[in-house]
Amino acid sequence: MKSWATPLAASTVIILAVTGILMFFHVDAGYIRPVHEWLSWAMTAGVILHVIANWKLFNAYFSRRPAVLIIGVGVVVTVLSIFAPASQQSNPRKNMLTALESAKLETIARVAGQTSNSIIEKLSDKGITSAEPSMTIHDIASKNGKKEMAVLGIIFDKPMAKE
Repeated sequence: MKSWATPLAASTVIILAVTGILMFFHVDAGYIRPVHEWLSWAMTAGVILHVIANWKLFNAYFSRRPAVLIIGVGVVVTVLSIFAPASQQSNPRKNMLTALESAKLETIARVAGQTSNSIIEKLSDKGITSAEPSMTIHDIASKNGKKEMAVLGIIFDKPMAKE
């Protein structure tokens, strides 16, 4: 069991560390979130099997004060992350993005300082062909198999000035 439990635990820790850091910085590319969520199960299994395979060594940690303290802090952080009340204050950025995603293209055009037609042309150049001024960003994204943030990214992308 040791020959594969430890490598399983180690490899999943690497993957979860990288995907967790990317999620922390709101990198939403590829399959970061599902890989992070699903491989946490593999890591849990690997760690449990690793502990079982190395039970005598693991049990010895409980006789060392620093190890008990570190494990205890881990348990406290886990319990607090589950049961501590989350902030009741809303996130203004999230609220703003939600409002933009549900706004009609003609409204977004005014906010962006553009015309609906220029935005429709810009979207079309990027392969988004189903767009009308009366449609919401959510509708445009859905009809074109895109995420709302991708559509907004195209709309608010300003060409770099030539030097």
